[in-house]
Amino acid sequence: MNVNRRPLSPHASIYRWPLNAVMSILHRATGVGLAVGAVLAVWWLLAAATSEVYFGFVDSLLTSILGELVLVASLAALWYHCCNGIRHLIWDTGYGFNAVSVAWSGRLAIAAAIALTCLTILIIQ
Repeated sequence: MNVNRRPLSPHASIYRWPLNAVMSILHRATGVGLAVGAVLAVWWLLAAATSEVYFGFVDSLLTSILGELVLVASLAALWYHCCNGIRHLIWDTGYGFNAVSVAWSGRLAIAAAIALTCLTILIIQ
């Protein structure tokens, strides 16, 4: 019997996840998030083509505080997915596989995504 109440096998809550593992999971999650953002963009365009009243309804939803947060999150997901995708393309050429390069390129991709998200928000304001 497990008297100490410790897990019987290694568990995710015990270990510190490597940056590369977290970034891999986030890359997949942002890909799904981008699909949801694309559906919102199509819904907005469809509403614009349908009627002025329906467009006003959809536009008011997307420009509300919650809608703005969703749009900013979609923008951040777009830039993160793009920057991490470039990182993967570089890996596809066979470069950057040592531990130092992987950690450095991961931090660079995160910093670039944050900077590009902020820059985009400043430009469209």
